[in-house]
Amino acid sequence: MNTKRKVPLWITLVLLVAAIGSCIFGATRGEMKTVYRKAANICMECIGIG
Repeated sequence: MNTKRKVPLWITLVLLVAAIGSCIFGATRGEMKTVYRKAANICMECIGIG
């Protein structure tokens, strides 16, 4: 069984840090409210309430 990694560990860690940083940046800008509001509107339209 070959357990050799296809992607180097440092690339994985860099991408993980970038993703976490992007999430934190978006949360500090108030984007969570925007995403939640849009998701709620889509759900209401699909159910037929809104």
